[in-house]
Amino acid sequence: MVAAVLETLSIPRASALPSASLGAVAGSSVSRRSSVRFSDFRGLKIQPVRSSSSVIFRSGIDRRGSRIVCEAQETAVEVPAVTDPTWKSLVLDSDLPVLVEFWAPWCGPCRIIHPVIDKLAKQYAGKLNCYKVNTDESPSIATQYGIRSIPTVIIFKSGEKKEAVIGAVPESTLTTCIEKFL
Repeated sequence: MVAAVLETLSIPRASALPSASLGAVAGSSVSRRSSVRFSDFRGLKIQPVRSSSSVIFRSGIDRRGSRIVCEAQETAVEVPAVTDPTWKSLVLDSDLPVLVEFWAPWCGPCRIIHPVIDKLAKQYAGKLNCYKVNTDESPSIATQYGIRSIPTVIIFKSGEKKEAVIGAVPESTLTTCIEKFL
């Protein structure tokens, strides 16, 4: 079922279109309404996979071992992980304030707050260190700081816990907490 849907799915890059109009993509009633110009569209792309086999789909399109990937993966900010051996040197002995996100891979709200933490890490680079602790891999750190719910974000300054925020909160809430300790 999914394979049949994917066979008919075509997602062209805007830069590959003659005028980057929706009409050129689908030839549908959308073309009568207006054209849309995408500036530096970075979405899904077809990435070739090295293979000698060739697959011809019902649509007649030859896909020689390719897969669809999300280009956003290339631009994601990676907030470094902290583990038991690195906790003291990265968090407690830091000269800068430190934001630590306690999370787990199975936690839905944690996935919601990850992009916010990534954005804050970029925004406060040089003023604030940001790290994350996987509570499944480092339960002793979570226990030491009384983490009972995730995601939990804790701000440390001079090795001391200063403030904790529990749950997937808006960026403005975290920004307010960070600003108090800069």
